[in-house]
Amino acid sequence: QVQLVESGGGLVQAGGSLRLSCAASGRSFSGYCMGWFRQAPGKEREFVAAISWNLGRTYYIDSVKGRFTISRDNAKNTVYLQMNSVKPEDTSLYFCASKRCTGGNTWYARPYDDWGQGTQVTVSS
Repeated sequence: QVQLVESGGGLVQAGGSLRLSCAASGRSFSGYCMGWFRQAPGKEREFVAAISWNLGRTYYIDSVKGRFTISRDNAKNTVYLQMNSVKPEDTSLYFCASKRCTGGNTWYARPYDDWGQGTQVTVSS
């Protein structure tokens, strides 16, 4: 059974940094893509970033480019989201998700199959 467990959320001031972790277990993630999503109250869940497990290829939405970095540690089966220069609009519940990678230019796109429970990030102004 696949398990994705997020951690690292919390309260941070605008301009500060936070690192989210997603511990993955239950299968080999070789050939899989990992994504970070976020959902603010009253809003739809939004894709943030993705990484391919084998090649480490990454993709980000425009609003986080240059501020967030997604990475993975194969030995620890863990994916990270380093969040720098955070803004109040980054406040959300952040989720980790996995899917088997697809090819082409939209390899990062939904749908994702497995999801964690989320970790809350709150950015104060």
